[in-house]
Amino acid sequence: MQADIFAKKKRNTLVFLVLLGAVTVLAMVITEYNAVKGLASVPKAVQWGLSNFYPTAESLEKLPAILSKLQETLLVSVAATTVASVFALLFAVLGSNTTKVNRFFGGITRGIAAVFRNIDVAAWALILLFSFGQSSLTGYFALFFGSFGFLTRAFTETIDEVSGGAVEALKATGAGYLSIIFQSVIPSSIPQLISWILFMIETNIRSATLIGLLTGSGIGFTFNLYYKSLNYDTASLVVVVIIAAILCIEYISNHVRRVIL
Repeated sequence: MQADIFAKKKRNTLVFLVLLGAVTVLAMVITEYNAVKGLASVPKAVQWGLSNFYPTAESLEKLPAILSKLQETLLVSVAATTVASVFALLFAVLGSNTTKVNRFFGGITRGIAAVFRNIDVAAWALILLFSFGQSSLTGYFALFFGSFGFLTRAFTETIDEVSGGAVEALKATGAGYLSIIFQSVIPSSIPQLISWILFMIETNIRSATLIGLLTGSGIGFTFNLYYKSLNYDTASLVVVVIIAAILCIEYISNHVRRVIL
C-alpha cells in the first residue's frame, strides 16, 4: 500500500515537472526569448556591476541626504500600514463568517476588500497621481489601499481560524456582540494580527521603493535620480542602504514574532 502511494506521488511529481517544462518552452517560443544570449549576457552584467556599481568615498558624502529620504520612506510605510490595519480589522470583523452581522454586510465588506486587494500598489500610485500629483501623499494612499485589501483578507481568515470556538461559547452564555468582539475575538487573535501587520510593514518598505519612482518621493526617487544621471556609485549606495534597512526591519519583526507567538 505504501509502495503504491509512493509510486503515485513520484508519478504526479514527474507529470508536474514535464508540464512545467512544456509551459516554460512554450513561453520562450511565444516571447522569442533566446536563452543562450540571455545566459551569455550574465558575465558582462557582472563585470559592469563590479567596475561601475559600487559606493565610493565621494558618494558617502551624500549619505545623510540618502538616510533622510530613507526615513521618509520608512515613516510613510509604517503610517500607511498601521492606519490601514485599523480599517482592515473593522472590515474583517464585519466580513468574517464568525462575527459578521448578517450575510449581506459580510458579502459587501468582503467584496470591497477583494477590489482593493486585487489592484496592485503600483496601479494605485498611477491612479492617484491624477488627483494628488507627485508627492508623498500619493505614495501613502497607494500603500494604504494595498495594505487595507491584503490585511482585511488576512485578518478575516485569522478571526475565522482562531475565534470560532470562543465566539460560540460566549453566544451560548448570552453575551452581546460588542462583548464577544472585545473580550474574545480581538484578544485571541491579537498575536496573529500583529504578525500580519509586521509582515505588511516589511512588504510596504519594499514596495515604497518602487512607488517612489512613480510618485517622485522617498528613497525610490533618490535612486532613480542618481541612476538616470549616471551617478552609479551613489545609486549603488542607495541600494546598499535599502538592503540594510530591509534586513534590520526583518530582524526586528522576526524577534517580535518570536516574543508574541
